[in-house]
Amino acid sequence: MQLVTIARIHTDFPAKFGIPRQSGLVDALKGRIVFEPDFRDPTALRGLEGYSHLWLIWQFSESVMERWSPTVKPPRLGGNRRMGVFATRSPFRPNPLGLSCVKLERIEASTSEGPVLHVAGADLLDGTPIYDIKPYLPYADCHAEASGGFAEGVMDAQLAVLFPDDLLAMVPEDRREALIQVLEQDPRPGYRTDDGTRRYGMAFAGLDVGFTVDGQTLTVTDITPLD
Repeated sequence: MQLVTIARIHTDFPAKFGIPRQSGLVDALKGRIVFEPDFRDPTALRGLEGYSHLWLIWQFSESVMERWSPTVKPPRLGGNRRMGVFATRSPFRPNPLGLSCVKLERIEASTSEGPVLHVAGADLLDGTPIYDIKPYLPYADCHAEASGGFAEGVMDAQLAVLFPDDLLAMVPEDRREALIQVLEQDPRPGYRTDDGTRRYGMAFAGLDVGFTVDGQTLTVTDITPLD
């Protein structure tokens, strides 16, 4: 079977660093799903407006490997414990497919790029190829009794974010809430070791956002436009 890219999503993340580890963690993040020319028939979206959320099936386009390993090191376990690949959401899989649930905010039916889906809460890199879109069905897809395995014991507490006013003013107003929420999630890798003085840089919405983390407090130190 050969998969065909039906669309690409456009987000504020030109690089992997800083992308939320799961969809829905940062509802303020916005994305645009633009269909490839062969799939810009608006009738393919008939009835989609009645759903509040969507499943996206997509490719880990920056993590394609020639060989796969049956075990991986989840960052949430510090990067030093191996678990079975099928017990994780690692991008390094036999088939590098991702699954994300996003909120459908609106459908722009007619644009120069064909119909466009505006979504929120996506955890995808800008330009990620999408292979399929399916409606989220609350009665079938939501299981309140589900258990979360080893992942339940390693959920991180959110960081407190100190964002100086002069630096916050450099961020477009409609991107500020999303940026703060992303920083609260602690973008650093799970295996990091630093003393609170190391500068991290995250590309977001055309900006390089510099920050340090001391204990449970993240401080934004500098912001510069990306070339």
